[in-house]
Amino acid sequence: MEKNKFILTDENGKETVYDVLFTFDSEETGKSYIAYTDNSKDATGNIQVFASIYHPENENSKLEPITTEKEWKVIETILETIQEEVKKQMEEGTLPQEGQ
Repeated sequence: MEKNKFILTDENGKETVYDVLFTFDSEETGKSYIAYTDNSKDATGNIQVFASIYHPENENSKLEPITTEKEWKVIETILETIQEEVKKQMEEGTLPQEGQ
């Protein structure tokens, strides 16, 4: 398995491969978060992104759901910032190409 990918098995035993978008630690909540995608699209054609609480010190720990509005706001802010940065780099032509 590649470094930035992982597999989750749902309650029906179906395995899905996910790409890790980013991880971060929040000083505010004292937790670590992971944002990831299976590259599927929602009803409006946007790539679906998921986020969970994770424990970086324990590779085999389960992902935990994010349950507070405050935590979702932190993650949404980071996603928006990254999205703006990528958009800016695309417009400037400075976005690194895959494989470089």
